[in-house]
Amino acid sequence: MPEISPALYRAGHGDPLVLLHGFTATWRCWLPVLAELVPRFEVIAPTLHGHDGGPEPPADRAHSLSNATDHLEQLLDGLGIGTAHFAGNSMGGALALELAKRGRARSVVGVSPGGGWSEDRHDEVERIIRLFKRNRAAARASRKHAQAMFSRPRLRRVGFRDYMTRAHLMPGVEALRLSNSSLECTVVDDVYATMRDGSARVTELERISCPVLVVWGEKDRVLPLDKHAPHFREGIPGVEFRVLPRLGHVPMWDDAALLSATIGDFAAAAAASTNGHATRAALRTPD
Repeated sequence: MPEISPALYRAGHGDPLVLLHGFTATWRCWLPVLAELVPRFEVIAPTLHGHDGGPEPPADRAHSLSNATDHLEQLLDGLGIGTAHFAGNSMGGALALELAKRGRARSVVGVSPGGGWSEDRHDEVERIIRLFKRNRAAARASRKHAQAMFSRPRLRRVGFRDYMTRAHLMPGVEALRLSNSSLECTVVDDVYATMRDGSARVTELERISCPVLVVWGEKDRVLPLDKHAPHFREGIPGVEFRVLPRLGHVPMWDDAALLSATIGDFAAAAAASTNGHATRAALRTPD
């Protein structure tokens, strides 16, 4: 039976595929792609520590991306997940790549992964922080009227223009949840601090040995393609890279069919390749 709660979505059978959401969101940002992925995989989409509906932050709050990955590993251990295929958006993409460095990923699809800004670009870090602060302030100011506001497709498109190019495709109830969830995130200041001190950057990419696909929305306003993608294109061994035309930073609602096929096909190909190698190795092993 599927498991659905504010903390977790889990359904399907087959190779495990873990979906990791971005900063201030919840697992529900993956809703548009679930119907296509569940028939192909066991899909596990947790809400991360300190995010709305997710586990409380551990006593040793995350003070770096590495600490946050420690906490995520503990969460996965508690769910009985060893290695898995991962797809992560933004902060979730950074976490997926960190897990790959630790040998827990069978494959990774990074959707505009975070942590790719240049080490000396403090101005870019501050721009990103200002963007999140501005959007959270707008969500707080409009909270009383948000239900009526998000019932109108045009206003959904305007309200989420920094994150999506086609937010009018998102149902009003999901837009309301996403807006409210951004205000319930309790690790906002922790994340800002790691961004400012440099410990939120994804480094030592050469340690990644599993198949990796990085995809980037052409219209990404949070982590613009030209400023953030080169770090991953140049640093991950054997990385495959694709630009998603006309899509934004959180493209699951922008083009659900494209995203679900991109994630599912890459994970399935990686699984088939691994199984094929294992079969050939077994055939070569003498009795």
